[in-house]
Amino acid sequence: MKALIGTGVALITPFKPDLSVDHQALAAIVEFNITNGVDYLVISGTTGESVTITAKEKKEITATIIEANKGRVPLVIGIGGNNTAAVIEELKSTDLSPFTAILSVAPYYSKPTQEGFYQHFKAIAEASTIPVILYNVPGRTAKNVEPSTVLRLANDFESIVAVKEAGNNRDQYLELIKHKPTDFLVISGDDDLVLGVTLAGGSGVISVIGQAFPKEFSKMIQLGLEGNAEDSRKLEARLMPIINLIFEENNPAGIKAVLKAKGYCKDAVRLPLVPATEALQAKITAFIAAF
Repeated sequence: MKALIGTGVALITPFKPDLSVDHQALAAIVEFNITNGVDYLVISGTTGESVTITAKEKKEITATIIEANKGRVPLVIGIGGNNTAAVIEELKSTDLSPFTAILSVAPYYSKPTQEGFYQHFKAIAEASTIPVILYNVPGRTAKNVEPSTVLRLANDFESIVAVKEAGNNRDQYLELIKHKPTDFLVISGDDDLVLGVTLAGGSGVISVIGQAFPKEFSKMIQLGLEGNAEDSRKLEARLMPIINLIFEENNPAGIKAVLKAKGYCKDAVRLPLVPATEALQAKITAFIAAF
């Protein structure tokens, strides 16, 4: 699916000091990313603090992004969870027409078996009217969706078009790339590994740091897709320090600290998250000044 090849960014949800959604800042971040070369936008993922966003807020956030986008780049919306029936109900009650695909996270907390993962995503694939991107992030869900399960789903359902793999495991990436169906996309969810994955045959990234450095990050991914290891590695070397910094304490506290330092939003997050420490903010500010 060509629309999902390249650089996607997992948008933050900026908050005002009172923790209400800052729609003006959100629209500015969308504009900044589109005008600097990002290929598509992802709404209501981990980085968007989806677990502390109400259903009403999600609709309002989505409307703001659709309006700011003005049809310029594809949009992906996060619809997932550990209650399969509730996910299907959200799919049925959501107007999916503005979106290219849904991003559906593996069930968390419940720790299902591989067959449980398969049946969960089977139900979602059958209920969704648009393509599905699987999202494997075992560091947050406490259970890995094994490559064999991802490949089984990819082969069994045409509507499952990609996986956002965020296991931070090179071997798992390579197994997926080696055995995937021809048109199935392996999208990296690990900013620190994405270039190597792309050079090995991956399809790009759904990035966190990309929304703060969209021009440089998108260029790095494009060069990687072209097989230009030398020039892409130079950009990776420039970006790797800030990639490490934003994950030093918590995501999205780190990326919000970066966007605050660049003047796009406040660094407010909702509990149980807390903002980046002053020490981390100082390191981030120093990096931006020297970049």
